[in-house]
Amino acid sequence: MTNSPELDMVSRRGPIRAGERVQLTDYKGKMHTIALHEDGHFHSHRGTFSHNEIIGCDDGAVITTSIGYDYLVLRPLLSDYVLGMPRGAAVIYPKDAAQIIGQADIYPGARVVEAGVGSGALSMSLLRAVGEQGSLISVERREDFAEIAKLNVESWFGAPHPAWDLRLGDLADVLFSLPERSVDRLIMDMLAPWENIEAASHALIPGGLVLAYVATTTQLSRFVEELRDTEAYTEPRAWETMLRTWHLEGLAVRPDHRMVGHTGFLVTARKLAPGTTTPRRHRRPAKGAYAGEGVWDPAELGERPVSERKIRRVTRDLKAREKFLEKLRDEGER
Repeated sequence: MTNSPELDMVSRRGPIRAGERVQLTDYKGKMHTIALHEDGHFHSHRGTFSHNEIIGCDDGAVITTSIGYDYLVLRPLLSDYVLGMPRGAAVIYPKDAAQIIGQADIYPGARVVEAGVGSGALSMSLLRAVGEQGSLISVERREDFAEIAKLNVESWFGAPHPAWDLRLGDLADVLFSLPERSVDRLIMDMLAPWENIEAASHALIPGGLVLAYVATTTQLSRFVEELRDTEAYTEPRAWETMLRTWHLEGLAVRPDHRMVGHTGFLVTARKLAPGTTTPRRHRRPAKGAYAGEGVWDPAELGERPVSERKIRRVTRDLKAREKFLEKLRDEGER
């Protein structure tokens, strides 16, 4: 593996090397992801083969096991890695990450702040989009989640990304610490994004975009109404994405019986120039439309708590994996 994210992208081309991850797919579509090393062997109930049979092959090669079963060999896509990587907090699914990158117009060189890092899934997509010339400040309250995210992101890129600044703390504190009008895009994956609207207004440039990712309609409504009350943003736009795959076999072409339905709502708005207001498009809710301020709790929104035991296990496994890959890289350099 290489020591630069830019070079890491180059390593995804050409022959497969020792130290890289590959994805093995059997004839039923079952996948295994393994890290290659010269003395390694793959074992399953479908037979074995040496890692050396893969090292030096191109993407898309087919390897036959000792008892005659074939595996397709490919470098994993980012979406494959995200769905299979160790996690503490739930990840933002690739279908939503793609919407965030596209609809929030995350471009090379952009200055982006992300709140709610979780396991680092969205951070990887954002870093790819901003590139080495951009910047991504990721803010996470929980130290254990931040550590898992750091290990996952560095494992994917092969090294610390030069555009990434991972910070522990509250989003509002981080935004107010930044120069006024210095952020192009703000992405919030958090329980109560409306609590940070004032800080967002401080940090965003005129024309900058704020995007919130929320799980429930109550959160969506609260954020939109609080945003409208500031009269400092364009009319919010909200949507969700449902992904339905299709079964393709001869003439039996039909939708699959299962689909990825609701995962979250996305809502965006753009910061207006100072002193500008925009006409309202909709009537405001009547007084009493909200049950009260209250304290928003993950359990009330149907989120399952993440146990400390699971966090420790995931962190331990990631650290062990990182040590193993470092050993492979050191052996490759020698």
